Order: sequence, then structure tokens, then C-alpha cells
Amino acid sequence: METIEIQVEPREPGSKRTARRLRRAGRLPGIFYGPKSAPVPLAIDRKDFSSRIADLEGSHLIRIKSSSPLLEDKVALVKEMQFHPVTGEVLHADFYEVDLTKRIRVKVPLHFVGKAEGVVRGGILQPIVREIEVECLPVNIPEYFNVEVSSLNIGHSLHVTELPMPEGVTAVYETDFTLVTVVPPTVEEAPAAEAPAAAVEEAAAPAPAAEEKKEEGKTES
Repeated sequence: METIEIQVEPREPGSKRTARRLRRAGRLPGIFYGPKSAPVPLAIDRKDFSSRIADLEGSHLIRIKSSSPLLEDKVALVKEMQFHPVTGEVLHADFYEVDLTKRIRVKVPLHFVGKAEGVVRGGILQPIVREIEVECLPVNIPEYFNVEVSSLNIGHSLHVTELPMPEGVTAVYETDFTLVTVVPPTVEEAPAAEAPAAAVEEAAAPAPAAEEKKEEGKTES
């Protein structure tokens, strides 16, 4: 897996107002932490983070470059990002330190490739999950898994145990859950056949007022 280097600097912890001032100055507030590291508030170049990390899919190793000995050459994963609810802009990033010699658990996205046989016959490809959890060394984290669906017919499914795993990578699961299936096409119900006939009979029936007028005419004559 490719390791991405990014420059960060420690900062003084502050309030939301401090974080807003930091963003206005072109910096992104963040935090670095880990099982053996005390939390360190960070200031990151906002443009650099947005262009190189924010839109990446899956988990990627980040090597930290910093003037601080507490952070220099530490390796981390971006554990979480907070986004603005309207603009979608990154507001905060959490960096979680990893030990390259110890296995960790991460989520890996799934890419469904190929055209399922059942889809050719009119079925609908229905992904059940979009990512799975795996356990591996940090350097072995897959960027994504290609899930080949070409052989799936209507009513067929692929399960997690059928997904090939690279060497050193183990899928984490309790039950053999479904990744993707092909469901039958949706068929709309035809309108009831009696409805048009009923409508014709109703239209043909004389109005009550007209019938009464006819009867009155017969009586007078």
C-alpha cells in the first residue's frame, strides 16, 4: 500500500472559536492519538489535506512530517473526518497511530464488476453491503476489493466466504453474510378486468331523474 506523507504541526488546544480562526487562516484542526500516545492537537494545511487525502476511498497509511519530535515520522490512519453539513467541507480530522508490526482491523470498500447473467435476463443487481471489515498488517491493507458478479443469475448471491483474500488478509465476520444478490424484476400489477365493464354499465344506466320524468309523462297521457 502506498504511504502518503503530510506535513502537520502541533497546536494549542482551543475552543470552537479558535478552530474557526484556524480554518480562516487556511489550516485544518485535527488530533493525533493512539493506544500508546497522548492526544496531540494538530494544525494541517487545509488545501494539502483536501487535495491529497479528503477524497481518498478506503484506508490509507499516512506518514506524518513535523518539526515536533512527538509527531515526526509517526504512521497513522485517518480514523474520522467531520464535514460541514451544507458545503461538505472538511472541518476536522482524527489521525490514529498504528504500529506497522501489529495487525489491525479496518473497513475495505467493495467494487462490483462485470454484468451479472441475471441482469441480462431482466433481474436487478442488489448490493447488500458496500464494505467489509478485514484484519491485516497496516502495510497490507487493500485499497478495495473487486467483486466479480458476471456469473450471478436471478436469485443467486455471493457471500463473504466466496470473496478471495490476498495473502495476510483475513475477512472478519460472525456469519457468512451476503455481499450481493440478483433479484427478480419488479412486475406491476395489471388493473382489474372488471373495472372497465363496471364503468360501461354505470354509464349506460339512465339517470334517476330522467326515469321519473318518463313515468310522469305516461301517467298524464
